Amino acid sequence: MQSSVENWRHSHVFNEGNPLAERNTRWAVALTAIMMTVEIIGGWVFNSMALLADGWHMSSHTLALGLSVLAYSAARRFAHDKRFAFGTWKIEVLAGYSSAMLLVGVAILMLYQSAERLISPTPIHYDQAIAIAVVGLCVNLACAWLLKDGHDHHHHDDHDHHHDHHHDLNLRSAYLHVVADAATSVLAIFALFGGKLWGASWLDPLMGIVGAGLVATWAYGLLRDTGRVLLDAEMDAPVVAEIHEVIEASPIKAEITDLHVWRVGKGKYACILSLAVTEVVEPDYFRRQISIHEELVHVTVEVNKY
Repeated sequence: MQSSVENWRHSHVFNEGNPLAERNTRWAVALTAIMMTVEIIGGWVFNSMALLADGWHMSSHTLALGLSVLAYSAARRFAHDKRFAFGTWKIEVLAGYSSAMLLVGVAILMLYQSAERLISPTPIHYDQAIAIAVVGLCVNLACAWLLKDGHDHHHHDDHDHHHDHHHDLNLRSAYLHVVADAATSVLAIFALFGGKLWGASWLDPLMGIVGAGLVATWAYGLLRDTGRVLLDAEMDAPVVAEIHEVIEASPIKAEITDLHVWRVGKGKYACILSLAVTEVVEPDYFRRQISIHEELVHVTVEVNKY
């Protein structure tokens, strides 16, 4: 009896962790924090709004990357804590959502400061500002290389639609932060060269406004993706349709009366399924049929005869 009970027990640790990503993110935090300090001080001293905006933008990334590191650590530390009914993976998703909220605030600050500088322009020390911006871009590219989690190795199959559910959302958050920061660094360099070579000093604050728009757009995308996971708003995921297909194709006639599907890990889902059947059948019959979809790692089936 004891051995049969043990066979039904299972772990609720659905996230295997990502030690390499955690270590690389720590390095990225250190690099970004150093460059952030240099850019903010440089932008202030040399009077470059584009450089200052890039520095403030990088400050949000420093906080976001720090949140990513803390999330990895907390998810690992509490992995076996019974208070977490479906594991600790959503700690990492929450970190991504929080970093997106930080970006919204930074975008507003960048927009305000850039508009103020556009209305009341001040002299810019172009050579010094350009040098710092170029170094900042190099740091951003180095961090992006560290945080690259196979974005160029997507597995495009029938399970993949508007985004890849098998990616580490916490690492994706950190990766996109530094990519967005690299983009604003490019804008800053372009603006500074434009001001130096063509006397177009208005390009500097204008690029600050463009950068604010980029940050806000990226923040919206991250808020949307992480928010869906946190609110369990994924009943439009492909796996839901696959569950319907399995039940419809079953030799035993069954009708789905209730279905709940939500994500509990990278590309992993939990499912509660209620069925109405015309003949007596064990729930395990349907559980075995559904188990052909490996992304379903925690399935509860209820069968009611009518």
